[in-house]
Amino acid sequence: MSLLVASPIAGTVMPMSEVPDPVFAEAMVGPGLAVEPAGGRQDAVAPVDGTVITLHPHAFVIATEDGKGVLVHLGIDTVKQKGDGFTLHVVKGEPVRAGQPLIGWDPEAVRAAGYSPVVPVVALDAQPGMLSGFRAAGEVTTGEALFVWT
Repeated sequence: MSLLVASPIAGTVMPMSEVPDPVFAEAMVGPGLAVEPAGGRQDAVAPVDGTVITLHPHAFVIATEDGKGVLVHLGIDTVKQKGDGFTLHVVKGEPVRAGQPLIGWDPEAVRAAGYSPVVPVVALDAQPGMLSGFRAAGEVTTGEALFVWT
């Protein structure tokens, strides 16, 4: 069964290999794409339908009905911000729909705090060959397709 994974934010698509963190750049947790966010405060939305199984101020994982997990990490090393500047709109265990706002944040505040605001979108534990239809580098709006996971 194919799963369309949408962009959780508006910005510019970039390959995972360009993320300034080796865990993501080397696809240690799984393949995917990353998005350099457009400026200004925005909500990160669910990239797929499912259940929030992991929730932090700076990151979340949504598990789909068929067990696929999609990780969205808002910025690099943003765990060090201890939640400052992030607003949770959901709780762990909550069912969500693609496009539903999950976390409010300000990429410019992340950058001002000295961290990269780039957002990796990861197909957890997927093999690289399971993903296709990668969106080309360039602008993406919230909710537009990033890749398909089969």
